[in-house]
Amino acid sequence: MSQWNAATGAEEADRSLSPLERWYWICDQLSPLNVISHARLHGPFDAELAARALTALQRRHPLLRASITADAQGRKPRFRPAPGREIPLRTVAVSAESGGAGEHWEREVNAYELVTAVNWRTGPLARALVVTRPGSGGAPDVHDLVLTLPHCIADGTTVLTLIRQWIELAAEIASYEEGSGVGRSTPGVRSLRLLPAPEKLLPAGHRGLGGARKVVAQQIADQGAAKRIQPRRFEPTTRVPFEERVTQLLPRSLPGDQLAELAAACKREQTTVHGALAAALATAAAQDAGDRPGPLVIGSPITFRDALEPRVGEDEIGTYVATVPTVVDYRPGAPLWPMARAISRDLARRRRRGEHLTAVATLGPVAPKSVAKSQRFLRFMEEKGPITLCVSNVGRYEFPDAVGPWQVSSAEFIAGLSVNAYYCAAINTSHGRLAWNFTHVEGAVSAERAERLAAASLEAVLAAAKS
Repeated sequence: MSQWNAATGAEEADRSLSPLERWYWICDQLSPLNVISHARLHGPFDAELAARALTALQRRHPLLRASITADAQGRKPRFRPAPGREIPLRTVAVSAESGGAGEHWEREVNAYELVTAVNWRTGPLARALVVTRPGSGGAPDVHDLVLTLPHCIADGTTVLTLIRQWIELAAEIASYEEGSGVGRSTPGVRSLRLLPAPEKLLPAGHRGLGGARKVVAQQIADQGAAKRIQPRRFEPTTRVPFEERVTQLLPRSLPGDQLAELAAACKREQTTVHGALAAALATAAAQDAGDRPGPLVIGSPITFRDALEPRVGEDEIGTYVATVPTVVDYRPGAPLWPMARAISRDLARRRRRGEHLTAVATLGPVAPKSVAKSQRFLRFMEEKGPITLCVSNVGRYEFPDAVGPWQVSSAEFIAGLSVNAYYCAAINTSHGRLAWNFTHVEGAVSAERAERLAAASLEAVLAAAKS
């Protein structure tokens, strides 16, 4: 169900949240569950142009013109149009002597973007930030652009797509004005289709009675494997109440030369880069827990855009990932590569079997209907949920090095955790650089422990690439 806006000739969001979307919305009410993207521009870029490009971006996507409503008991959430509500834009000016815009945008993410929920009651379901630092020695100004969306309408691909489109629309506006000689003009932007809920686009075999059978079979298989193998989970140092959980960011990266060395090593060892990165984090977690041998579990979100009917493209926004667990056998002192190959092969098998699609369908019968009804599900996640440690890897995301008058030197995404995990690595490769952004639940994983895990992960993967 949608509304047609005769004034704009656009479809407006008006449908119920699906079980998957509803679960993320409930998590967000307990502790902010945001997905964030960042890109760095070099050149002239002012706040007025940024705001007008955001308006154009909002015209393109119905869910960026929406809010969420619920009944008096906090149930039956629904996307509704939020007319007249523009995407909020914050601008921060940083002096050349203040330590750099790069450090400042990270501080803004930790102080505000990760810890403050997007206002879903009023909408729109996004907000933006621009941190500007003057160029030194005649160099162009540096602008760090940040977009923040709730996970109920966004995944890593969504936020990277939106920040790219924001920059491209700004370039289009600037070029249009220069060519037309008309000031403050904006070229027409066509609104994209309003997509149905993700579950409604699942292949036929994962819906209806056949889908229900797959869900039951998967649950039985998972429970049997857990009893047989009894893998260790990544455990918090301290149990933090759900409502008090705060996500914090530790940004790390691999520059081009190290990335090339890693990619060559993965090709030689017949594994994927994701397998190597996940194995490195699993190794770091096992060493942190006492370096004992045995099975441990690590989660990997898998995109299902390409499996939907019809397929959902990268330029369309929504939440289209499902996390599946992989059990790996850790052996102290053993090479990283056997574990990396095991993770890669396990994920390939799970994808072929459609287990990520079954994971989405599973939420239908089990996801809570409201925050008030969520405690039993949350206790299960806290006590038995396997996905307390995960690696969310978008892979190579093509992002232009130049857009309009600007050079673009980096693009990356960051994953908020809320009540879903304790430690996560969000990864994408753009501009010849692998962004490796670790996030952790403050208190549950201390800053010192989080730093140690990040350092050990990088050390493990770089040492393996050189071996």
